[in-house]
Amino acid sequence: MDSENKKWFSIPLSKIKEQVKASCNCGKTSGGCSSHQEAEKDKRKDGFEQIFNASMDRRNAFKQLSTSLLLGVGALSSSCSLTADNETKEKAQLNWEEQFKGNYKLMTPAEKKETVERLVRLHQLETASNVQLSSEDAQADVLFGYAFNISKCQGYMDCVNACVKENNQDRNSQMQYIRIHEMKEGAGFNFNESDDNYYHEVPAEGHFYMGTQCFHCENPPCVDVCPVQATWKEPDGIVVIDYDWCVGCRYCMAACPYDGRRFNWSTPKVSASEVNKKQHYLGNRMRKKGVMEKCTFCIQRSRKGMNPACVEACPTGARIFGNLLDPNSALRWVLEHKKVFRLKEDLGTAPKFWYFMD
Repeated sequence: MDSENKKWFSIPLSKIKEQVKASCNCGKTSGGCSSHQEAEKDKRKDGFEQIFNASMDRRNAFKQLSTSLLLGVGALSSSCSLTADNETKEKAQLNWEEQFKGNYKLMTPAEKKETVERLVRLHQLETASNVQLSSEDAQADVLFGYAFNISKCQGYMDCVNACVKENNQDRNSQMQYIRIHEMKEGAGFNFNESDDNYYHEVPAEGHFYMGTQCFHCENPPCVDVCPVQATWKEPDGIVVIDYDWCVGCRYCMAACPYDGRRFNWSTPKVSASEVNKKQHYLGNRMRKKGVMEKCTFCIQRSRKGMNPACVEACPTGARIFGNLLDPNSALRWVLEHKKVFRLKEDLGTAPKFWYFMD
């Protein structure tokens, strides 16, 4: 055995490993030989230990973990000569964070702002276009309500078309939040005998027309049956849905006595040119397959002091919307001066939607 080999045998094995890691002859600074690969494993192990040993809340832990995983994926791709552009990495990171966000109702203002900004950015990355997404809260001293003048409705369905466009409803399934029922005069309010899909000139002789949608009940049964609290009543009376928290069980659909809810059997499709880009998180933002949706009194409009799209589009003035707490509102005038009624009042749901006739 020559003197050089004797030199190595005289050094402890642990020292040899340290010298190999410190001075490698493979000619590479990473990857390559087994010594470098072992060193990279040690670095990744140290990184994970730092994450799980640090004191932090659940959300920040997931963020740091996701960042480490993405860096690991990036390192693996680099060693295999695979590269991903920055936007792809950013989209993956944002989608990861979306998976661990909480119920909107329980978010802090800062978390709501962060969530909205993340969704706006994701929309930019996916469609190369911008949306205006709001998380505007209910205003104080506001309780929204609705009145429908049966005498004035002529069955034109302008309200239905306006609702579809305003709220980015699926075009393929022809989803509609609003139903216009063509009823025979003298037959009462029996919706089982009404025609909801008439294709003739209106108004038809001997008939009257009556609209239904979500009535935003004061005591909504749909809210009571939701097993995950994905739907609730806001302080201004609007019953909303957190689309990302909904599990699609359709209990709320079965519980609603007014046929006010809709289920997405497939991913909603709206062409890029038709998308309404003025959106609200709890309103007309784009939904996904397998979740519930419904009328929100156009929350993206009503919380800015505007009428819902259906009210604005009605050519006969049959629809009246307003603040029930404002004594000077047109809605309050109707309730105080007209003989009004609500559907299925015996159920105790107290819908904030009244009917009347001139």
